[in-house]
Amino acid sequence: MIVTVDDLTIPVQESARRKTLQLTVERDSSLRLTVPPNVSQETLEAFVRSKQPWVYKKLAEKALMQKTIRYKQFVQGEGFLYLGRHHRLNLVDAQTEPLKLVSGRFNLQRDALPQARQHFIGWYSQRGKTWLWQRVQDFAARLEVKPAGLKVQDLGYRWGSCGKGEMLYFHWKTILLPARIAEYVVVHELVHLHEHNHSAEFWLRLERAMPDYDERKQWLAEHGMDVEGL
Repeated sequence: MIVTVDDLTIPVQESARRKTLQLTVERDSSLRLTVPPNVSQETLEAFVRSKQPWVYKKLAEKALMQKTIRYKQFVQGEGFLYLGRHHRLNLVDAQTEPLKLVSGRFNLQRDALPQARQHFIGWYSQRGKTWLWQRVQDFAARLEVKPAGLKVQDLGYRWGSCGKGEMLYFHWKTILLPARIAEYVVVHELVHLHEHNHSAEFWLRLERAMPDYDERKQWLAEHGMDVEGL
């Protein structure tokens, strides 16, 4: 089912757990309307009309952020994020691995420059898997869940995902975020092992596990795009 209001066409997802209407703007600028069962088309359209100014503002903000992404050039002294901190790039002639973090600097072998982006993604993915799994273990007992495992990969516009068989997936860029924000992403996905939708119970469970989650969530919404350019 979809609802169309002026130039907005929005897919509608019904959820028996929802008691109110929720309109979200995803990271890829797509729109989604989550509603309780049996809401009339007229009610849906009226709700979307009431949210139009907010939707256009959010879409404009995301379009601006997309335009201002600066992609890395992989030149001497360039800054690269790791857990929210910038580390300068140092080009070296030879070392045991193409890319290493040494004394607060990313050392990249000069002859590895043509594949620099792939080396960084590989490094972030490897470090991310170890760091994120430790945080998963830290919070899993508190949330009374037992995830089957964790994979780090490119998830497009999503930071994390909870898949079949209790598997957790995280974008490799999660390890670029400040530690407390990356922890929010971890806890968010762990709560999905209990609640598959963003229901009221989902947010209550999240708040019990991480009382300041809303502050971290807001930071991610406002600054998450800062880590996009690689």
